[in-house]
Amino acid sequence: MREALFVKQNSEKWKSYEALRTENPDELAHRFIDITNDLAYAKTFYPKSQTTAYLNGIASVLHQAIYKNKKEETGRFIKFWKHELPLVFYKYRKQLLYSFIFFIISASIGAISAKYDDTFLRLILGDRYVNMTNDNIAKGDPFGVYKKQGELEMFFQIASNNVWVTLLTVVSGALFSIGPVFMMLRNGIMLGAFEYYFFSKGLGTQSILVIWIHGTLEILSIIIAGGAGLVLGHGLLFPRTYTRLVAFRNSAKDATKIAIGIVPIILLAAFFESYITRHTEMPIYLSVAILGSSLFFMVWYVIIYPIQLHKRTQNI
Repeated sequence: MREALFVKQNSEKWKSYEALRTENPDELAHRFIDITNDLAYAKTFYPKSQTTAYLNGIASVLHQAIYKNKKEETGRFIKFWKHELPLVFYKYRKQLLYSFIFFIISASIGAISAKYDDTFLRLILGDRYVNMTNDNIAKGDPFGVYKKQGELEMFFQIASNNVWVTLLTVVSGALFSIGPVFMMLRNGIMLGAFEYYFFSKGLGTQSILVIWIHGTLEILSIIIAGGAGLVLGHGLLFPRTYTRLVAFRNSAKDATKIAIGIVPIILLAAFFESYITRHTEMPIYLSVAILGSSLFFMVWYVIIYPIQLHKRTQNI
């Protein structure tokens, strides 16, 4: 690559590193790794140029900033949830949006397919589940499936399964982002067919008031996991000026943060499904309050708060 093109492609980034100060240790580390990769490239191809000297100066400043902040701050656990994870959400907001779009399209495919193909529903949900739910509807208890097991047993079963699905969705991003897209397609189609089934039985509103008590957190966590998988694959597909290995390592670090960050949400969803969803007779206002609060929290923590936090960090 010609030096002029190299400078043109990266000059805005270098200027931003100089102009926008930050005390965030992860951001400092990211900038330092980024600059040292560019510096290594410049030393290899333009060893005596002003560009190399310029990058060496930026690297020195970032190195000093890192070691000035080397001492670990107290409250590391709180800092992760309050600052690090929301900023990762902001950084990869496009991947999260893509995951959401994939899921919505897949859910639409599932609902439309179930509407126009009578065999599709049984293919996706299985004969056993459909027959059991039909029997429950006939008995006047359409959501009786949530009452079959004891609360604690149900919690551990659901929690372990959902955590496994989440981790599988994230790790599958190593397959050049194909895995997360497949997982969004699979889960979205299943949800679309599932909801169409209840709407076709005249139980659409009731299904939302009952199932989405836990489904709000559960489904949105799956979508976020899909976004984390896309983050993992992003490093392999678009290494930019990094080596592919370095880019993958950086994206894997951020994808892991997202995966760890949504585990408590998944556990809370499993708690709701095991201990609360089974109370299908609860007042409507209570059901709406639970699912409404869950939706508000997810939108605030994953979208609104990261934007606010990013603006504050840029003004430091």
